[in-house]
Amino acid sequence: MYIAHSLQHPIRQTATPHESQSMTRRLRPITVPSIERLRRRTNAASNSLFGGSGGHTARALKINASLTRPLTISDVNNSANCPKLRVAYQGVPGAHSEAAAGKAYPNCEAVPCEFFETAFEAVEARLVDCAVLPIENSLGGSIHRNYDLLLRHNLHIVGEVQHAVRHCLLALPGVNFEEINRVLSHPQALAQCEHTLTKLFTNKVPVREAVDDTAGAAQYIAINNLRDAAAIASSRAADLYGLNILASDIQDDQDNVTRFLMLAREPIIPRSGKPFKTSIVFSLEEGPGVLFKALAVFAMRDINLTKIESRPSKKKPLRICDDGNGRSKYFDYLFYVDFEASMADSNSSNALNHLKEFATFLRVLGSYPMDVNQP
Repeated sequence: MYIAHSLQHPIRQTATPHESQSMTRRLRPITVPSIERLRRRTNAASNSLFGGSGGHTARALKINASLTRPLTISDVNNSANCPKLRVAYQGVPGAHSEAAAGKAYPNCEAVPCEFFETAFEAVEARLVDCAVLPIENSLGGSIHRNYDLLLRHNLHIVGEVQHAVRHCLLALPGVNFEEINRVLSHPQALAQCEHTLTKLFTNKVPVREAVDDTAGAAQYIAINNLRDAAAIASSRAADLYGLNILASDIQDDQDNVTRFLMLAREPIIPRSGKPFKTSIVFSLEEGPGVLFKALAVFAMRDINLTKIESRPSKKKPLRICDDGNGRSKYFDYLFYVDFEASMADSNSSNALNHLKEFATFLRVLGSYPMDVNQP
């Protein structure tokens, strides 16, 4: 049995309205403040920097001149030697996304965001330098929300990082398996540990309660001193929130890997001679063999496709066509494709120029170095 809750107030179904409001007040996830409030704060700091009041705010404002030019391969690969970057991720401290941000940008300042969209907006508003967000998992598949946000926002993919996900079962100190009646975590984490949970709880079946974030589940249990609940989260979340690890590596499949995208305001300069990946999105007219023709522009040039994802068009979900037998309605789709090649290679440019001949829309989301390291 699954019960879905919001991360901000994952409450029991039996909670009264008064209890629900109280829990909401007690649990405030650590997030980037609202975009508008941070814009006002940044503008105030800028005014004081150039002669306005509040000089102490001006001294705290740091301007990174490197952000005014396109990022290069050197910027991405040697970020540890640059001034500390502010990198947005979704979740609260202890989330797997925080670990991925640290892997992508060593020694960065990881900035937690409440929602995926908050991270996109924080980068666009120059409140952070870049973002690291999940796009697909080897067990759970694609994160569709982030595919939609890639199209809605004007950020560029500048890299990727693969992170091995290791789940732990966490509870308050002194709590044992017999006391646990419910397990809280992100829906994908619950699904990824389903068989192991069944083996761990041999005498009963605890209720699975879905929340927005794995580390948020651990934080909620700690803040509310819940002795009848356990969380599926990382070992770092246990350290941060003072929980005990009842079981480690409880994911059903040990090859549990999430691929994260590194997003920035400016694209990197693509190069040839190194393993590169390019991500695009396009749409096509309705008709027999049209998708085949689109994919053939890569096959005839020996360009390997590593991912293809279709998403309904938000602006035009239905297309009405006259096929000779009357008017027919079709779903209108966008196609997201990753292929192994750099935009610096003429082969890639020729393929996209060929695709433009019959695509109704085409956008390059990024051309970036592949993550060839072990997760």
